[in-house]
Amino acid sequence: MMKCVLTIAALLAGTVFNLSAESVQVSENKRESMNVTVTDGQIDVISGVVYSQVLSTRSNRALRMTLLVPRTRTPKPAIVYFPGGGFTSADYEKFIEMRMALAKAGFVVAAAEYRTVPDKYPALVVDGKAAVRYLRAHASQLGIDTSRIGVIGDSAGGYLSQMVGTTNGEKEFDQGDYLDQSSDVQAAVTIYGISSLLNIGEGYSEQIQQVHASPAVTEALLVNGPAFADFSGASILSDSAKALAASPLGHVKEHMPPFLIMHGSNDRLVSPVQSEQLFEALTEKGNDATYVTVEGAGHGDLYWFQQPVIEKVVGWFQTVFHCHKEK
Repeated sequence: MMKCVLTIAALLAGTVFNLSAESVQVSENKRESMNVTVTDGQIDVISGVVYSQVLSTRSNRALRMTLLVPRTRTPKPAIVYFPGGGFTSADYEKFIEMRMALAKAGFVVAAAEYRTVPDKYPALVVDGKAAVRYLRAHASQLGIDTSRIGVIGDSAGGYLSQMVGTTNGEKEFDQGDYLDQSSDVQAAVTIYGISSLLNIGEGYSEQIQQVHASPAVTEALLVNGPAFADFSGASILSDSAKALAASPLGHVKEHMPPFLIMHGSNDRLVSPVQSEQLFEALTEKGNDATYVTVEGAGHGDLYWFQQPVIEKVVGWFQTVFHCHKEK
């Protein structure tokens, strides 16, 4: 088949090429047939769902989620995904690779935004619990099995997943709508998440340690707020009891839901110590916890989008929730 190459010089000169009918070759029409085996079901996407409205004296903020709902006949387990963002953003429609894999495996998947800095703790935990209650309240419409709801998050979202899991039974965070519904979850996955706000940079350089001791670092803003008026700001280290109470480690006890904890060996933003200390605290209390180190992986890099990692998470949820694929 003739190939025509139009040079930059010809383009600049405004040259027009006229091809004769003889120089144009058109492929012949073809008729084909395919044999297709039906192995995958349909997944519906429901976006723009307002799961909570945060009212104040001067404003109303709507918090949204996007749902992936497998079109199957029986009630399905559900997973809430909380995105990372350094406590300053909650771009909840990312990590579609993980969310879609979970949906294809038969889970209803809700990706939820939550309040971030300058909103202070416990706002984001209140939001995380509200998302769980919303799913239970709308279980009949969404085809959810309310006895099987889990959470997953990465980085700051991993912190929120941990907080939602470790605060099972703690009613102080249940605020807002659907208070007749439980916010307890039956499984939690944390991916390079934060278990203690006191030592996010443990094991890193002195310069990094100074950053995390600053009153301007995001974990300090989350707990103490920004400098304003007569408040000059405060380091997260200024009140260790307050910081621990705002950390998952401050809520670990017996009878926690099963946890899958994952961290990269090459993480240079959130210390792997965060995941190690969560694993140790959970298992010391007799809880079911699995800790997976992903060799060579950094923080939010491409390692986390590869099939072995995604399959590990999906398979773990399937095992915990005793799932089988509906025919």
